[in-house]
Amino acid sequence: MGQEPEATLSEAGHVAAHVLAERLLAHPIDRVVSSSYTRARQTLAPFAARRGLELELDERLVERRLSPAPVPHWREVVERSFVDPDYRVPGGESGRETLERGWKALEAILDSGRALPVVASHGQLISLVLQRIDPRFGFAGWQALANPDVFLIERVGGRHSFQRLE
Repeated sequence: MGQEPEATLSEAGHVAAHVLAERLLAHPIDRVVSSSYTRARQTLAPFAARRGLELELDERLVERRLSPAPVPHWREVVERSFVDPDYRVPGGESGRETLERGWKALEAILDSGRALPVVASHGQLISLVLQRIDPRFGFAGWQALANPDVFLIERVGGRHSFQRLE
């Protein structure tokens, strides 16, 4: 499933990372922040190299840890997390805990004074953040994510909004 921190991008993932780099070059991005997981770093590395920006790592952006052991019904756990944010599998992280650390990372990045930072994270964390901004996102939004998917998150006057960038 590729949830391990050291899991790498597939061949198709590497191709997608280079396509993403081309797309991102059209924007005035001035900071690159990633989860420390290998596949997240590999997703933004081609862009960071082309733009000449340092690829910064933020541990708060790592994927949610569902459980210390494989969970056969993991999709059900994910779905329940969008309805019951405090639900957790023993030894795992709740949706609320994941959201709290992801939200703190997002706010710190938005407060950094940069014009347009780009961030690489993981599906559950991203979806929980997007659901906080718009409660309609939820489990269906998580299921509809592409790899990679790009969202523009804006904060104006303390109010957040997002849009998917095609």
